[in-house]
Amino acid sequence: MFIQLEHGESIDEREIIGIFDIDLSGRARSTLDLFKRKDGETGVISLCNDIPKSFLLCDNAFGDRIYITGLSTESVKKRFEKGLK
Repeated sequence: MFIQLEHGESIDEREIIGIFDIDLSGRARSTLDLFKRKDGETGVISLCNDIPKSFLLCDNAFGDRIYITGLSTESVKKRFEKGLK
């Protein structure tokens, strides 16, 4: 099952490693290091036009990717749970 994010981007739910609130975990040193490393590898994909609210860490055939979205973690979780039904 695929989860619809923003701008027509969909992610296979099996690829999702974690869904994180950008305000709560975005300031941690380890998170900043991960963003910096992935950005250098073009592994950061921004899907929001406004203020980012969450990010998804995913692993697929292309390697680890970070999707930044304007959706709240609760909204992404609801879409994930809806896909499981």
